[in-house]
Amino acid sequence: MSILDRLRGARRRQAPAEAAVHHPEHEPAAVPGTTPPPPSADVQPSRRPGARPAGPRPEDRVDAVVEMRPSSKQPRTRFGQLERAATAVALWVLRVLVIVAGLVGLVWVLRETWSIVLPVVLALILTTVLYPLARLLRRHMPDALAALVVLLLFFGAIIGLFSVLIPRVIDQASGLSDQVVSGFERLQQTFVSATQDGFLGIEGDQISTWVDQGVERVQQNAQTIASSVGSGLLTGLFSVGSGLVTFLLVLVLTFFFLKDGHRFLPWLHLWTGTRVAEHADALLGRTWKTLGGYIGSQAAVALVDAVFIGLGLFFLDVPFALPLAVLIFFAAFIPIVGAVTTGALAVLVALFANGLTNALIVLGIVLLVQQLESNVLQPVLVGKTLALHPAVVIGSVTVGGTLFGIIGAFLAVPIAAVGTVALRYVREAVRGEEPQKDHGDGDGSAPMGGETGKKVDEVSKRKDADARDVVDQQA
Repeated sequence: MSILDRLRGARRRQAPAEAAVHHPEHEPAAVPGTTPPPPSADVQPSRRPGARPAGPRPEDRVDAVVEMRPSSKQPRTRFGQLERAATAVALWVLRVLVIVAGLVGLVWVLRETWSIVLPVVLALILTTVLYPLARLLRRHMPDALAALVVLLLFFGAIIGLFSVLIPRVIDQASGLSDQVVSGFERLQQTFVSATQDGFLGIEGDQISTWVDQGVERVQQNAQTIASSVGSGLLTGLFSVGSGLVTFLLVLVLTFFFLKDGHRFLPWLHLWTGTRVAEHADALLGRTWKTLGGYIGSQAAVALVDAVFIGLGLFFLDVPFALPLAVLIFFAAFIPIVGAVTTGALAVLVALFANGLTNALIVLGIVLLVQQLESNVLQPVLVGKTLALHPAVVIGSVTVGGTLFGIIGAFLAVPIAAVGTVALRYVREAVRGEEPQKDHGDGDGSAPMGGETGKKVDEVSKRKDADARDVVDQQA
């Protein structure tokens, strides 16, 4: 309450008392033969030395000042409304500019440090996949041995998968050129039979000529394509060398994440203090839960896509059914874009290998599976984990793919999800809300939670007790 409001309230409380005192009924009656009393000091100025002349009391001046202030209920002028609108627009423009500048700066930092950031992010994602098995093995063997066994099992499975796929691809690729040529011939016959009377002003003979030219170009360019592959072999070797270095770095980081991830937060708590460790515990716990939930749910969606589309390709006798199913599985980790691209590739293979009818059936299977994914699996599994709008997902994939290629498209959605979690946590902290910690399931279910949360709480209690003892001794 302001000083003006207090003075106004005091004036209102004094007004009834003054009215009662100066009321005619309370004035003493004049005694006959006596002189009436002089007027009160409120009316007649005091004749004491140094007295101030009568005038308005301070309360009256306060009321006058309050009444002179413009009332908030007065109608606003058009100029004032325009001024407020311009101020609001300027603030929003400033916010947008700050956000854009921050995003541009973040992209620049990522591009400059991409060779360092990429192995760390890939190692974290791989750790989310392998950590449950490492936690299970850690109960029966040392941490280092458990991490090593998990890595060996994982890469043994990868090597076994490729040992099955590569011979199949080599065997079926030998007859791929013949299948492409026969597919063009079938397309030619289909279009010719469908355009005997002309189609959209195009005669059947003209379409046949175009198809023949396309077949000849494919046959002529086969050698050109082979020579271009040979000339680009050196560049490919350099790329393979860089990829091998990144791969080895990912292996080393994954090993240490699996081995020592659950010791990170207690170490951070000892070196930074209770308050920083609490925020780090809460933020890293949410980040880990979001990242692990996304990988698990997206793996389930990818498995459904690969199984159903792969079975359809197998029963329709489409070449490369198993390799295409594996490609669909890995491409499904790039939301929306990956599934559409691999589905279109499967339709093209069916078109050139088995004809138009077979391709239309494959297209129907792909569309049916995509509807199941977008309407059932994505909202139930992925939507609850990420809580990202589809427009944000598409924009993230587009930006990541444009700036960093396939790896950028693959990592775009997890990075966007982690950024959303961080912004949400900062908003809660700014608003003064108590951030809820997420320590996993209490048994070490994640490197950033579970047993880590318990250790952090124990260390925090010990440090608080030591601090209280020091204060008591000083007192």
